[in-house]
Amino acid sequence: MNRIIERFAGLRREGKKGFVVYIGAGDPDLEATRKLALAFDKVGVDVLELGVPFSDPLADGLVNQLAAQRGLESGTTPPKVLETVAAIRRESQIPIVLYIYFNLIHRHGIERFIRDAAQAGVDGLLVLDLPPEESDTYEALMRQAGLCNIYLVAPTTPEDRIELIVKRGAGFIYYVSREGVTGMQTKVADTISQMTARIRAHTDLPIAVGFGISTPEQARAVAASAEAVVVGSAIVNQIAQHAKSPDFLIRVETFVHSLVSAVKPG
Repeated sequence: MNRIIERFAGLRREGKKGFVVYIGAGDPDLEATRKLALAFDKVGVDVLELGVPFSDPLADGLVNQLAAQRGLESGTTPPKVLETVAAIRRESQIPIVLYIYFNLIHRHGIERFIRDAAQAGVDGLLVLDLPPEESDTYEALMRQAGLCNIYLVAPTTPEDRIELIVKRGAGFIYYVSREGVTGMQTKVADTISQMTARIRAHTDLPIAVGFGISTPEQARAVAASAEAVVVGSAIVNQIAQHAKSPDFLIRVETFVHSLVSAVKPG
């Protein structure tokens, strides 16, 4: 059983909401990424999204663009990210998704990349710039490898396309709660409950809501309408602020724990 599917099935049985963390792989370096993954598992994170650094991250706001730049500067490549996932797997079964741009997969060879990702212990891929309409070969290879192909739905996605996207997705549906790029926001979008209801009309897959969620209060509010909450930029910002601090790991872990506690009280 795929770890993502297993984790969401367990959360549903327990009547709990999930918490998904996004960080840039290799920021500030891959050893830090490994340690952060283990710390996140310890404080109750349900899924870890690792952004594979890319030189032209179109879907990302400034905070995550800078993380990608730091990842590239630390020598992070897709094969090295997979080595880091394999190292995490020696100590943890936290579900792992790679947040990646298609060019990196294509350059590696689609079939080979999916096979290597599965062997390393990756559970799903979220390919930012690969539309479902062009994904037949990719989806077939992902199914063969036992990986979840995760797709995005946006506030501007029309009804017929929502239906198409969610029928082709696996693991969970990632609802992008704001138009534009990733980034911290002072308040969450007020259309989340309405949009998650529209998506739910077409699928039983869990819905994870992200983009712009920055505080425990915001995470708690979003959890009321979704099966899971995704926080990225706010955590990436903590990594950037404290990377050189001797208590770097504990500072980031403490911040993430406050978010987890908001989504899963008690």
